[in-house]
Amino acid sequence: MNFPVSPETLAAAQAEAEQPRSRGPSRPKRGRQAAVAAIALIAVAGIGWKTFSHTEADAAPMAPAVVQAATPLIRDVTEWDDYVGRFAPSKSVEVRPRVSGAITQLFFRDGDFVREGQPLFTVDPRPYRAALAEAQAEVASARSALVLAKSDYARVAGLKGDEAMAASEVDQLRAKVRAATAALAGAEARVRQRALDVEFATVRAPISGRISDRRVDVGNLVSGENGTGATLLTTINAVSPIYFTFDASEALFLKTQREKAEHKQAANVQVRLQDEAQYRWNGKLDFTDNGLDPRSGTIRVRAVLDNPDGFLTPGMFGNMRLAEGGTVKAMLVPDDAVQSDQARKVVLTVGKDSVVAAKPVELGPLVDGLRVIRSGLAPTDRVVISNYQAAIAGAKVNTRRGQIAVDPKAVPAASGPSAPIAAQATLAN
Repeated sequence: MNFPVSPETLAAAQAEAEQPRSRGPSRPKRGRQAAVAAIALIAVAGIGWKTFSHTEADAAPMAPAVVQAATPLIRDVTEWDDYVGRFAPSKSVEVRPRVSGAITQLFFRDGDFVREGQPLFTVDPRPYRAALAEAQAEVASARSALVLAKSDYARVAGLKGDEAMAASEVDQLRAKVRAATAALAGAEARVRQRALDVEFATVRAPISGRISDRRVDVGNLVSGENGTGATLLTTINAVSPIYFTFDASEALFLKTQREKAEHKQAANVQVRLQDEAQYRWNGKLDFTDNGLDPRSGTIRVRAVLDNPDGFLTPGMFGNMRLAEGGTVKAMLVPDDAVQSDQARKVVLTVGKDSVVAAKPVELGPLVDGLRVIRSGLAPTDRVVISNYQAAIAGAKVNTRRGQIAVDPKAVPAASGPSAPIAAQATLAN
């Protein structure tokens, strides 16, 4: 058995070995032998002391790891479903002329907001004014003919006895009155038609909205043929309110149908643009299509949003979230506390006996850096929230009391143990 040697003993032995010998010719050799023996003794003693120290250390039990534990945070949470969609105009009109001619005036700038009834183009009205004057003259002539016909008929209609005229002649005069009346009505109709042509010579905005650029300039001839054969002058999109369209699952369709049956209000939606971090645009669902796409199993859904300043433009993409089922109470734990155990997610908890246990859980969305736990935990469970590497299932630990807090500045990580969860949630106000 080796025993530890004190530093004083080692120093004395080394000094004795190095002390010079003065008697006889064989003294130096003996001195060297003594020095070698002393050094060997020191080495053996050191090895024995080191071995003794390691054995004593190995025999000492390791202290349990120290971790922080806290019960899940209980808060009211609103859960959302995420969708990607595109903005669309609430109304869209192609502006085409209703009369033919040359464009003589332009009353807007490309991209302006225009009001319903505002003049946009003028087609040369002179030919239509001349046609209106001609139709008005025909009305005057027809009115004179009618007055004469009525006078002739009135003159003979009251005659009796010998002065009475043959019935056939009376019928002819009566027919002339009717023909003159019809001719006057036709002339008046032509006046109204020519007046419409004069009115249509000024092309006005049919709706309020943002106008596109002009497709023809002043001096160009345009056609006012019926239908799509007429010349396209420009387009107008109504953007206040504005629509947001997206494809949703059959589950969302069933949910909206049941809400309609229960006479509930339309679901609220929130939208954020591609360069925005917050959902700042609010709206409501207002339409679902009349059938699901048999190939994808989705249905086209539409939300309507206010857009008074016209910032939102048709064609823009946006990320929309839709409230799943109102506000619910949820258990929240730090997202780092969720660990992967093969194909399942687990949370480490500390029992009353200070032993760590792994509990399988069903995850929900992230809320300000915290993960919603749908099932698998009890409100009284003590969850490990620090020193995760030292907390091993089945091992004892020393626990310190911790606290789970919301971090509004937390940004959800793109990867991690709970990355596949796509839903979102926010704390209820």
